[in-house]
Amino acid sequence: MIDWDDVRYFLAVARGGSVRAAAGRLGVNHSTVLRRIAQLEERLGAQMFEKLPSGYRLTDAGEEVLELANQMEASSHQLETRVFGRDQNVRGLLRVTLAPTLATHLLMPDLADFARLHPDIELDVLSSGELANLTNREADVAIRVVYDRKTLPLNLHGLKGPELFGSVYLSRDRLAAWRAGAPDPVRWIVISHDGIQDWARGSEVEATGAPFRVTDGEAQIVAVRQGLGITTLPCFVGDADPLLARAPGAPLHLYGTLWLLTQGETRKTKRVQLFTEFVSRRLAAYAPLLTGLSILRD
Repeated sequence: MIDWDDVRYFLAVARGGSVRAAAGRLGVNHSTVLRRIAQLEERLGAQMFEKLPSGYRLTDAGEEVLELANQMEASSHQLETRVFGRDQNVRGLLRVTLAPTLATHLLMPDLADFARLHPDIELDVLSSGELANLTNREADVAIRVVYDRKTLPLNLHGLKGPELFGSVYLSRDRLAAWRAGAPDPVRWIVISHDGIQDWARGSEVEATGAPFRVTDGEAQIVAVRQGLGITTLPCFVGDADPLLARAPGAPLHLYGTLWLLTQGETRKTKRVQLFTEFVSRRLAAYAPLLTGLSILRD
């Protein structure tokens, strides 16, 4: 009989293209992956992969097994989701995925409040820039910024939250120096893969220095606090930071709408219902901050 766990390891190598990638995804060591693949090959009496300098490539037998393995995985997820959907217990695991900036600069106090209200729920917060797959049960709830609802898979169910806007920001000290006519050049601070957005060039503060590039949002925020120059940030980050100010004349830019997303039967569980209703209320209260209107109250 084929062990489903062996099949999971096979799929991880097939999708990752290497044992190293599979081990990282599964949270195990290199030797465990090799042992599982060897077990599967022994049971099936065929070699699944050909090892090349560039990684692992499926053999013809491996290609046949891949098709069946994907079907097994889909059936397993369907069974798990249906059983999970009938679970009305408020005790157990709840996996939530959201972007790191949303977690650290907006919702972490609310997630902590929820954990205190429901101490028997094991809250697993997947704070990552990568989108977890709800269909494969990598997460039970996703909090995502969605520009176009039509781009979401039809099997996802959602609670619509507030719109999310961004603008251009710089440190208050740098703004004061710019207004005083300081000769130091103003740099763009950008995340490497994003670059400078066209909409962001409309502020009165013109960048003349060479761009300063970082690889993540937290480094970007720290850099702009240091007075290096200007950058684009969500309003819930920039407007809430006492060290930052909007660049004069900077426009508001719509990033998208926040959605609380669930999949299939999962949304019917008590844990998921409690969480989505709780966070939906908190997001509604944050609407002025998310839309960039809170600055009008200062």
